[in-house]
Amino acid sequence: MANQTVQPIFILPEGSQRTVGREAQRNNIMAAKAVAETVRTTLGPKGMDKMIVDSLGDVTVTNDGVTILEEMNIEHPSAKMIVEVAKTQEDEIGDGTTTAVVLAGELLKNAEELLDKDVHPAVIARGYRMAESKAQEILNQLGERATNETVLKQIAQTAMTGKGAEYSKDTLATLAVKAVQMVVEENNHVDKDNIKIEKRTGGSVEDSELIKGIVIDKERLSPGMPRVVKDAKIALIDREIEIKKPEIDANIQIKTPDQMQGFLDQEEKMLQDMVEKITSTGANVVLCQKGVDDVAIHFLAKKGVYAVRRVSESDMKKMAKATGAKIVNNLKDLSKDDLGNAGTVEEKKVGDEEFTYIMDCKNPKAVTLLIRGGTEHVTNEIERAVTDAVGDVAAALKTGLVVAGAGAPEMELAMALTRYANSLSGREQLAVEAFANAMEVIPRTLIENAGLDPIDTMTDLKAAHTKKQKWAGIDVFSGKVMDAWKKGVIEPLKIKTQAVSSAAEVAVMVLRIDDVIQSSGSKGGGEGGTPPGGMGGMPPGMGM
Repeated sequence: MANQTVQPIFILPEGSQRTVGREAQRNNIMAAKAVAETVRTTLGPKGMDKMIVDSLGDVTVTNDGVTILEEMNIEHPSAKMIVEVAKTQEDEIGDGTTTAVVLAGELLKNAEELLDKDVHPAVIARGYRMAESKAQEILNQLGERATNETVLKQIAQTAMTGKGAEYSKDTLATLAVKAVQMVVEENNHVDKDNIKIEKRTGGSVEDSELIKGIVIDKERLSPGMPRVVKDAKIALIDREIEIKKPEIDANIQIKTPDQMQGFLDQEEKMLQDMVEKITSTGANVVLCQKGVDDVAIHFLAKKGVYAVRRVSESDMKKMAKATGAKIVNNLKDLSKDDLGNAGTVEEKKVGDEEFTYIMDCKNPKAVTLLIRGGTEHVTNEIERAVTDAVGDVAAALKTGLVVAGAGAPEMELAMALTRYANSLSGREQLAVEAFANAMEVIPRTLIENAGLDPIDTMTDLKAAHTKKQKWAGIDVFSGKVMDAWKKGVIEPLKIKTQAVSSAAEVAVMVLRIDDVIQSSGSKGGGEGGTPPGGMGGMPPGMGM
């Protein structure tokens, strides 16, 4: 019988790379753990900062989890999935990004140990889902209803502790709480977009202020216009105050200078009529989203009107909410009822730039937090801290439930999930235990970042929780166990529920991948489009 050789069949294009089975899982987990390790040292009041230098040489100094991960420009596909966890946390609450990423990394690390013991990934995934569901139930039981002003201020201060804004957290926390309380709507809903955070380098953090209105980076159109307008009547116009050009090409033959002058006079008359129409409503401030003709600027200045052009659409919407004005896109329809009100409209110089301040609005539903700082890096970090504080206060108001911080809820969760695991039978019990152990990574990281002894301090913390002290947390400054609630370390419950949910989801997703196919057309630095370092390599910059 003829010796038959089996011809290999290629189903992927040349240059493609494929990693299957245990190796694929190991590589994916390794990349995810590397991301978590990168941000882990930034967690807590004693967390350190990262300096990230981009390809243009621009420097970012921060300990904000999502900022670090976005600036790092990570390429590994599994590592990108962990970055998505941070982005989701940022979009939903605005804070807790580092917690979510560290939890995801620890869940995958514990899952790897189970994989080494030949526990099937599907069993681990099922156990993790059961544990996550139980964790949500436990957290909701832990949450306490407390959203008075003192608690809200403590939430804002907790969000800023450990960041660049820490030394002025009292001032900034007060501003953040006031800002959120001003824009809160029905059912305690807060649209964070209605709080405009403007940052300006120069002055100190203590110079930061809350403006009952909107600040826009535009100056008045003419020095002949008033610099300050009291008792402002504001018109918001979403159309150009110019003569529209014909949409088709048209030629007009002019034979005499009089005809030319006639055209110019007619154009001037039309612009004057537009200005008359605006000022007849009583408007003394005009904010235009589009262009304003130079002739129209002259007439507005003569009427003593403060005018600004090319205001962004988002600022126009905020202005409408702050002043009560209606945005009008047809001048013929503009009436007195469409105008908004503000106590003062003023042009102010901040640093080298001129800004328009629309201030002292009555019951504004959009406000501006003006953040000041000594240098650009400081101001940027303070802005990130204030954004976190605003997000936390808004989340606390929305759900009405808060928990103590300092690692207390995670420790309570770990012990409750361990008890739950003991009530189960089958291999899922191992996965639930692994999930419970992963929760301990938050208090342990807080301890390690503070330079404390992790074994002794964790033992003390567990002992306190065994004695039913549910808010026992780590005082990173004294190294002792404290009652986090009494110390004013308070966070919205939503941070914890979202972090646990996102971390569990991404861990399950990564675990279920047993085949990575990288096509030759993919972007990347390696041959065949593989990320630098191959599928098992670290993402760029992961050696930090």
